[in-house]
Amino acid sequence: MPRDSLRWETLEALKNSPKGNITFNPYWSARGEDVLSGYEDSLSLSSQSGAILQNLNSKSPQAAVGLSFSSGQSSPGLTVSMSSNGSSHDATVKHNTISVTLSLKAEQEQIDDENHQAPKSNVDEIISPLSSPTMSLLSPEAMAMAGSILKFEEEQHKKAKMAFRVHQERLEKLVMMVATAESEQLKRLEELMELKQRQEYQSMLDMMDRETKESIGRQEKLKEEQRHRLKIQNLRLREVEQQRLREAELERQRLVDGKDRLRNLNSIQEEILQLNQLLEPSTQTQTAVLSSLGTYSTRGNQLCSQVSEVVRKTAEGQYPSVEDMTVAERALHEMRTQIRLMQEEAAKALEEEKKKELAESQRKLVELKTLQEAQKKAEQVAKERAQKQGLQNSADNTTLKWYKELQESLTQCIQSIEQLNSSKDVQIKKLKLELQKAATIPISQISSNSGSRLREIFEKIDKLLSGHTVVSGGKSISSSHHPQGLDFVYCKVAEKFVKQGEEEVASHHEAAFPIGVAASGIWQQHPRFGDLFLAYLHKKCPYAVPHYPRMKDGTPVDEYQRILGYRVDDSGVEGQDSFLKRMSGMIRLYAAIIQLRWPFDSKHTSPTHGLNHGWRWLAQMLNMEPIADITATLLLDFLEVCGHALLKSYQGQFWKVLLLLKQQYLPRIEAVTSSGQMGSVSRLRIFLENLFQEGQISPPRGQLTSIFWRS
Repeated sequence: MPRDSLRWETLEALKNSPKGNITFNPYWSARGEDVLSGYEDSLSLSSQSGAILQNLNSKSPQAAVGLSFSSGQSSPGLTVSMSSNGSSHDATVKHNTISVTLSLKAEQEQIDDENHQAPKSNVDEIISPLSSPTMSLLSPEAMAMAGSILKFEEEQHKKAKMAFRVHQERLEKLVMMVATAESEQLKRLEELMELKQRQEYQSMLDMMDRETKESIGRQEKLKEEQRHRLKIQNLRLREVEQQRLREAELERQRLVDGKDRLRNLNSIQEEILQLNQLLEPSTQTQTAVLSSLGTYSTRGNQLCSQVSEVVRKTAEGQYPSVEDMTVAERALHEMRTQIRLMQEEAAKALEEEKKKELAESQRKLVELKTLQEAQKKAEQVAKERAQKQGLQNSADNTTLKWYKELQESLTQCIQSIEQLNSSKDVQIKKLKLELQKAATIPISQISSNSGSRLREIFEKIDKLLSGHTVVSGGKSISSSHHPQGLDFVYCKVAEKFVKQGEEEVASHHEAAFPIGVAASGIWQQHPRFGDLFLAYLHKKCPYAVPHYPRMKDGTPVDEYQRILGYRVDDSGVEGQDSFLKRMSGMIRLYAAIIQLRWPFDSKHTSPTHGLNHGWRWLAQMLNMEPIADITATLLLDFLEVCGHALLKSYQGQFWKVLLLLKQQYLPRIEAVTSSGQMGSVSRLRIFLENLFQEGQISPPRGQLTSIFWRS
């Protein structure tokens, strides 16, 4: 390490020395030149220097002078050669003079170098100092000669320095030009490299773009293929679904056609049996034309057997086919032909005895009419007796009074909010809309999925009806923001619960229980809600009273149908199936409400409208004349939902009511129901038969359990 530091110090000293500032030219050695050649060569005078010296020193007797200067590596020296004509003493004097002069010149140069350059340089190392001068006395001519020589040497030395400096500047300029050229070439090289890198980068980007486009193209192609496959799959699924719907429609149509054919077959059989009775000859006819009419009677029995054979197939659970109907219709046609032929033949056979038996036949006809009138009177008396026994055509006075009071309270409530409904103020309209949303949206969200969710909905409705602030749609709203806001909320909540029974419960029977228990809880906390709920329910379903409104004089048919509960619009009156479905939903909701109570009632109040009202409704229904289709449907819906609770509460008394319904009231329903409306009657009969066979009524489907309230 120390040696390395000394080397660096030596190099630094050389660099700072005057010799270190000399620009190196690598071509000097090639050209045979040497930087120090001018300093190492011996100085010499020309052959004419002797004449110069004679002129300068006329006193000197020398004839010819020859001078030569030489410098060595170790010690420089000056040699003066005189001609043979001079003395040796003069030569010695000349030599000493020149030596002193050269010594003074060397000292002057050394002083100049010390003032302008470093004290020691490479040139000073090469040229050793002159030996100490030898003092001698010279002549003035010799001193002048020595001065001229020194002056000449100084001029030559300056010229050499100037030439050296010019050469050094030229070399520096050349090196600068070469460096500049090399720098420019290096820049061009770097630019070329950058260009190549940009080109490679651009080519790589282009390749990546092409690959990206190709990848996107492949993805788009795959997506298109996927969409195409999905489209084909959807088309196939749609075709399968359409095929299934067609098959279901064909099956339904087949069942409908089968039922129609079965009804027609029963009608044909009934007519054939009646016609066959006509073929049986009377006693008087047998005595007259027994032989001629026996053939028709036999053929009639054969036709009855054919039809009975077809009917026997349907008794095994099969519907009659088209061929069977063709056979039955052909048999009926032939029976009619037989009747016509028999009548014609009988007419011909009895033409002769017509006069004799005319009076007798008239007498029998009169007796027959009398008998029919007697039967009609007996039926009328039986009906009057049944009415005297307790059956009515409308609800009793107490029920009708209660019904009218509820409708009056509803009318008053609607009139009280007329100002809020008819207001044209933008803020009031906005408030009304927010109140309506807060009242109806939570009721629409009632379901049997979670008991905790149902409890949240109940608490929200309870706060709204109590006048507290609730959050609806991210906004705080309260019924106290308007004087009529509370009445408006009561009406909307009651109307929405009835609408839920009309729509949601009608489609999903199990929904009656979560909706019913919420309505029952609100009814316990807010009795006014119960009155409005019953008013809306009776308005849309008068059979929930029960009440069968009568048509008054002058009432339009459309208006009377609305009173009965039908929906009437520009397209006409709704179908019977839709009407029965809505009535069924509302009766099921009512049956659920009267048997349920809110389990989280802190006051433990008894239900204001409980099972006693269900008992009253059922008794009132059985005390009224039945109506085709509607009576059987509503009784079945009510018993399916509320029958288990009534049986558990009333036990033996309820069994008596059910027995009365089966034995006495059900035949009355069948009597007023046509053959095309027997579906509801059959379902009610099957329900009652199963009930008495099992000795109990099963709990309704969808009833809420303790597990539901913990969810």
